[in-house]
Amino acid sequence: MPTPSAALAKFRHIDETPPWNDQNQALECVSIVHEGRDVATFTFRAAEQGWFRYEPGQFITLEIPAERGPVLRTYTLSSSPSRPLSISITAKAQASSIGTRWMLDNLKPGTRLKAYGPLGQFSFHRHPAEKYLFISAGSGITPMMSMTRFAEDHGAATDIAFVNCARRPNEIIFRQELERMAGRMPRLRLAWIVEETEINEVWTGFRGRLNAPALRLIAPDFREREVFCCGPAPFMAAVKEMLEANGYDMRRYHEESFQPAETPVEETGTGEVLAGEASVAFTKSGIEVPASSRDTILRLARSAGLNIPTGCTMGLCGTCKVQCLSGETAMTHQGGIREEEIAAGLVLACCTRPLGRIEIEA
Repeated sequence: MPTPSAALAKFRHIDETPPWNDQNQALECVSIVHEGRDVATFTFRAAEQGWFRYEPGQFITLEIPAERGPVLRTYTLSSSPSRPLSISITAKAQASSIGTRWMLDNLKPGTRLKAYGPLGQFSFHRHPAEKYLFISAGSGITPMMSMTRFAEDHGAATDIAFVNCARRPNEIIFRQELERMAGRMPRLRLAWIVEETEINEVWTGFRGRLNAPALRLIAPDFREREVFCCGPAPFMAAVKEMLEANGYDMRRYHEESFQPAETPVEETGTGEVLAGEASVAFTKSGIEVPASSRDTILRLARSAGLNIPTGCTMGLCGTCKVQCLSGETAMTHQGGIREEEIAAGLVLACCTRPLGRIEIEA
């Protein structure tokens, strides 16, 4: 255990250290706070001294050494980039959880994990507005917490109507902290909606499920607000249906989903290729395979017996980045790669197709 003087001797100001780079991958767990049953906040620092640069609401992907082998899991950051010396995720284990269950049972301060990111497009930085409406359910509260913490730290009088739905009052994550924040942020308005309460439990908030009458009571001006929504897929679908039915401009609606996009978010490269005109040469392995216009680099690598690490397989998590050394490609992704990485020749193997002969460093 280092002495206080030794710890101080290691201290460097933020402008003396580089930002964390996921090419170095390692994060070290520094604390674990249990937020409720099967819910915990895990805080990490860079294994080598550094700070974190990201947008509030973005996510990271962790490689978790589960019992049956490593698994890749994506988690939204609940921390704010205004506090850049550490990052935090808040995760809830479901009945079928593997990665989160392992972390709850095994992760300890000092444990190091591989990580990728931060990435993602779900941030109010990308959609500036005068007023926001944050709607979440369960652990979907985490990106809303990141954005609200940033708003508090930034000191701006951001107008936020914050709605969170939970099964019971004691399952509302961050409730005490948010109520404290609301006492310091005059334009932050909180609304809790629970499905049930315990016998003899006093509850003065909303009961049942979020519906249009409740929304009009919580935020009468909801049509004027930029909406951010996060929660289970059926919950988000119900919110979208409710907003559409009540005349909301859905171009101002944003949701965080780790499911395939209904339409491609962004495509780089154009054109099609006839069968027989394309191939992928994996330079490190010395293998070259023919390709069609529908084949992704990941699919071709697997067919050749090559292992490219991957997580979501839909262009979101960023774990399957590979270097394209030559040739033209078409990539459709959901924000899992940065512009500077694309400029440097990196592509996401899971959602990139060859348009002719290409060479991949794998």
